[in-house]
Amino acid sequence: MSRKQYDVVLVSASDPHKSEYSAARWMAMEWLGGYTGEAGDMVITADHAGLWTDSRYFIQAQAELQGSGVVLHKMGEPGTLSIPEWIARHFAGRDAIRVAACGECQSVSFISELQEVLNRSFQNEDSEIILSGDVLDYLWEDRPSIPSSEIITLDEAEVGMTRQEKFAWIREFMAGQPGCDAVLLSSLDQIAWMLNVRGEDIDYNPYVISYLLVSRDRVLWFVKKDEVEEGSETEDSFALLASQGVEIFRYDSIFSELYTFAEESLQGKIYVDLNSLNAQLYATLCDAAGAENILSGASPVILKKALKNEKEIQGFRQVFFEDGIAVERFLYWLEKALAQGESVSEWDAAQKLNSLRAEIEGYRGNSFNTISAYGPGAALPHYCTPTHQAPLIRPEGLYLVDSGGQYFYGTTDITRTIPVGPCSELERKDYTLVLKAMINLSMAVFPDGTPSCQLDALARIHMWKSHRNYGHGTGHGIGFFSGVHEGPQSIRPTVSEPFRAGMVTSNEPGIYREGLHGVRHENIVLCVEDGENEFGKWLRFDTLTCCHFDTSILMTELLSAQEIQWLNAYNESVYQRLVARLEACEGEDIRSWLRHKTLPIK
Repeated sequence: MSRKQYDVVLVSASDPHKSEYSAARWMAMEWLGGYTGEAGDMVITADHAGLWTDSRYFIQAQAELQGSGVVLHKMGEPGTLSIPEWIARHFAGRDAIRVAACGECQSVSFISELQEVLNRSFQNEDSEIILSGDVLDYLWEDRPSIPSSEIITLDEAEVGMTRQEKFAWIREFMAGQPGCDAVLLSSLDQIAWMLNVRGEDIDYNPYVISYLLVSRDRVLWFVKKDEVEEGSETEDSFALLASQGVEIFRYDSIFSELYTFAEESLQGKIYVDLNSLNAQLYATLCDAAGAENILSGASPVILKKALKNEKEIQGFRQVFFEDGIAVERFLYWLEKALAQGESVSEWDAAQKLNSLRAEIEGYRGNSFNTISAYGPGAALPHYCTPTHQAPLIRPEGLYLVDSGGQYFYGTTDITRTIPVGPCSELERKDYTLVLKAMINLSMAVFPDGTPSCQLDALARIHMWKSHRNYGHGTGHGIGFFSGVHEGPQSIRPTVSEPFRAGMVTSNEPGIYREGLHGVRHENIVLCVEDGENEFGKWLRFDTLTCCHFDTSILMTELLSAQEIQWLNAYNESVYQRLVARLEACEGEDIRSWLRHKTLPIK
């Protein structure tokens, strides 16, 4: 910083594609200060190093940053300034400052906001933001390379829509945008969906790190990192894609090829989504095509892929049946192990569940890092289970497990909170109220197009009456053999995206008491049509998850007759659907175990 005369260096936890999970190459926060959370930004000056992150990671960040010299700035808390505001205040009295940032890992909107604050706060026009390729390359020895995994292709029988149909669809979208001649996609989930390809460049998400440019007569995929091995799945995939008109380029040629495309092929304007496009690439586009030739807006792919087609819905129903078998086998194993006095740690339990999922045909790994948390650990919504010296699960209180799998025919996510022994009255009440909240949302009937935020209140209302709440959203969208978190829908107070039939979403309210326990119940639901009358079209939720809820510690007096009816019907359906397969896997004892777990309550 001193040599280059930088006053501030900005480092992001994100990658050039604004991915939820970053490959090791872009885990700069961990390299700098030891912070491993998925969200955050670091500001480094000559006399301060600060990490900005949200409430999901406060407890984790405080523990991981201890002794590092990095100060935690809690976003959303009263008195916490945004990064641009903090920079302006920290350098108040200066005429000008120089801010360096990795342009490939910063969003266009953030850089624009920062520039506005600098223009307003510093009178000297010499204040500037330097977008470097990567400000850490010089310092980070043995930095991991950009990953390059095997690439596979999916066909219409698996995903319900060919890539040629998707190209035609997005070109129809272009035709509706004034003067639009091309669309640039940088979000990895959108590219995977458009090309019907999957890879393993990022943990938990089956994506290929790449960029995709679709024009009226060309498809350019910037993806190659290494030499392609002869006879590999990648070679076969590239050959198939090339035969269907997809031009394959090196990943790092995106900047130079955009210039060439703008000069030789671009006839009109290029459409981008500034929420996912990184600032470096946007600056290159402005230079190559001219700022006046850039159209910006939400990517049309986000909503299109969120509305699952019949083939995808069929796959989801199958995958949640298979996944339910694995989770029920796990719960059966855990109860037996604890009853026999075996020593089971949080890590042991997570590994057991992972191994049961791995037995399922079509399994491609977990959809996120399994959260296996006993007692106080469960009070952290994004708890990271220790691999060594993990806490033991004792035969008392509550144990929470949040997990999911990636399969060729779908993506799963499920949370169950399990009473593993006698529970306190507070644990019982929290457990009951969270289940009550989940059931209320499960039973919802609502007008077509209802905003997500209105549905959020259906889950929270009874918890609010008991003066309880939770800091995370109630639900997130789920991709098909894709990201376990996807938009545009998200059931939370701040999201107004309308719900539509075909959306697959989680339903996961919770209660967290730091140092004591945490409770979360999660099912995945499919939004389906529920008729039409003079008041319009109606929607409801169809539950996809197939795994029982433990009723042994419920305070049934807190549940309405309708809620009890829903719970009894759900547990009975789980028994009827799974019992034969479970008995084939585990023997006759599991039948009586599951029968006992799913008996109706009154």
